[in-house]
Amino acid sequence: ILNTLADYGVLLLLFSIGLKLKIKNLLKREIWATATAHMLISTVIFSFGIYLLSLISFSLFTDLDYETSLLIAFALSFSSTVFAVKIFEEKGSMGSVFGVTAIGILILQDLFAVVFLSLSKGEYPSIWALALLALLFIPALLKYRPFSFILDKSGHGELLVLLGIIIPIGAAHLFDMVNLKPDLGALLLGVLLSGHSKSKELSNAMLSFKDLFLVGFFLTIGLGGTPTLEAIGIAVLLALVLPIKTILFFLLMTKFKLRARTATLSSLSLTNYSEFGLIVGSVGVSMGWMNSEWLVILAIALSITFVMASPLNTYAVQLYSRMHNGLQKFESKERLSYEMPIDSGSSHVVILGMGKLGASAYDALSKKYGSTILGIDYDEENVLKHKSANRNVVHGDATDSDFWERVCPANSINIVVLTMEDHSSNLLVLEELRTFGFKGKVTVTAEHEDEIEQLINAGADKAFNFYAEAGVGFADHICQIYEGQKV
Repeated sequence: ILNTLADYGVLLLLFSIGLKLKIKNLLKREIWATATAHMLISTVIFSFGIYLLSLISFSLFTDLDYETSLLIAFALSFSSTVFAVKIFEEKGSMGSVFGVTAIGILILQDLFAVVFLSLSKGEYPSIWALALLALLFIPALLKYRPFSFILDKSGHGELLVLLGIIIPIGAAHLFDMVNLKPDLGALLLGVLLSGHSKSKELSNAMLSFKDLFLVGFFLTIGLGGTPTLEAIGIAVLLALVLPIKTILFFLLMTKFKLRARTATLSSLSLTNYSEFGLIVGSVGVSMGWMNSEWLVILAIALSITFVMASPLNTYAVQLYSRMHNGLQKFESKERLSYEMPIDSGSSHVVILGMGKLGASAYDALSKKYGSTILGIDYDEENVLKHKSANRNVVHGDATDSDFWERVCPANSINIVVLTMEDHSSNLLVLEELRTFGFKGKVTVTAEHEDEIEQLINAGADKAFNFYAEAGVGFADHICQIYEGQKV
């Protein structure tokens, strides 16, 4: 039962990633080149170290040849998709520059794993796999109502959840029938449906089930074998060399023109070993390429790195703030277009977070302040939508500690409105504003009443519960509609 739950958990995870994935992100050089170069370099470095330990007859390394060392190193080169996605979901930073970069790298790593699994098993796709090319027409067909009927009519409740489970499982079985990796099917279907208007709602509807099934995945890791003291010692050793991966990710990202902050936060989210490494290891064991005890070692090392990476990512922004002077020395002189300074022009009002709430605030404030309003959002796709609606919106991450230094000229800004959905992000921006020395007025929205006091204490001039404000606005509309009529 746990194995089944684990399989479904991975399928739902990859499907939900696909729903949020933009293919054009994978084609960015800073993503595909970093992912490829890191896997090659880290595999060579780790395999050399492991083989060197085998030559000096150290512990369980004694019987390893170079091919086995290379396989173990390849398994260690992966980073955990499960871990990174959970971190970004909790922080609300899935659409941020560092989130998109890390997820893009992880997707490419997963694709490398799929290629390895296909080649190692000696199973080649069936001729019928060519028929799956027809799936590529799904995005175009969904623009026509008859083809999107099921998605449109699935509502917002249990039918949508059921659909979100059936689609990835069905896609997985479809790919399995033609000797393709089932996980790839779930991921691909997610990508093909990502352009539909209900993709975000579909992903959110599956959230609880995905988390539940992933518990089964991690339980199967723990039940993989009984570790010996020797195995635990080697796992600790493998965990201690983890900084090599982090440093290599950072150097490659800055080499490809990412800012030090983006490179740091992305690298820290990739500072772990991966569940896909365990899958690679299990294939090695089944093929007789390495001893089964190494699979237990990899599982323990994975668990240790999760424990290590959790606090690192919780305090990632604070860590960067302390070390940013030294880290910025590694930045390239050239900058990517989406990391260039932000021109605020003559804007007096800045709205941070251009979701539905931010867009409504923008439209309402523009009636009073006209063209002196600037909207900022970390989601590039969302920015493009607002620009097409003639709103003055630019791409940027307000939780970035360097953000306000890049807003030029910042002195013209008198009012800042925070409408970001994540409460911790709002608190972080308030801290950055205070550090930057902002003297204007700050207004923040909150989802819960107890959050209002926290926001005021953090430096906000006013904080409002947006559900209460929605009720007040609704009542005002009613009064305007029925003005002068007897009630």
